[in-house]
Amino acid sequence: MDTYTHGHADSVLQSHRWRTAENSAGYLLPFLRPGLGVLDVGCGPGTITVDLAGRVAPGRVRGLDVSPAPLDEALALADREGVSVEFAVGDVYALAADDDSFDVVHAHQVLQHLTDPVAALREMARVCRPGGVVAVRDVDYAATTWFPADPGLEHWLDLYSRVARRNDAEPDAGRRLLSWAHAAGLHDTVASATAWCYASAAERAWWGKSWAGRATESAFAEQAVAYGLATTAELDDIAAAWLRWAGADDGWLGMLHGELLIRV
Repeated sequence: MDTYTHGHADSVLQSHRWRTAENSAGYLLPFLRPGLGVLDVGCGPGTITVDLAGRVAPGRVRGLDVSPAPLDEALALADREGVSVEFAVGDVYALAADDDSFDVVHAHQVLQHLTDPVAALREMARVCRPGGVVAVRDVDYAATTWFPADPGLEHWLDLYSRVARRNDAEPDAGRRLLSWAHAAGLHDTVASATAWCYASAAERAWWGKSWAGRATESAFAEQAVAYGLATTAELDDIAAAWLRWAGADDGWLGMLHGELLIRV
């Protein structure tokens, strides 16, 4: 069983709800057209899934998540947006779909949390039709950078990496996507990278509040304490660092993401 480092606390879902096809899957958009079938693995609250569904309608779209926790919210969003999407609990290592079932198989910020991302890519390719694409995008935490410098944020980045690796996950997944695809026997690939940047007062307030909440009340916080990697006092200090960054007039943060399109 894989362990999801973030969990589904509202402070986590707050950031997931911001994600759209445009800000999180721009590298995939040129390959979409009406009528395509799409499988979105690790769909969370469904904001990307619903956006993709609008772009490929009337194509069939299915969103899968390993947890049922965010799926009611995802279904409600699809209803509000008037798009047809199936949502279900699913296992990326054993997808409940026949071979060659979908034109596009997409996963955003999923492989970084898996103990065996190579096996997951093989399974995603299995359910993708010949001529279709598997599209994956993951952050590279070690490439995250910010201003102004703050020891509390340095502590956060080190602690996050240690918690993720304690879960046998890979926080620096972005740089490894191409190597994982090759290990899965998938070689018709196009690699790219894009970044999220948070610099306006509103962006800093939103992102800083999200991570301040995650530092104290999330699965990440619970795991950090349970694994003996941090105390609650240290987590409080990390939360305070995020709020200091959010309040800095010249605060800036960039997060690099690796992207990979795999032609099946």
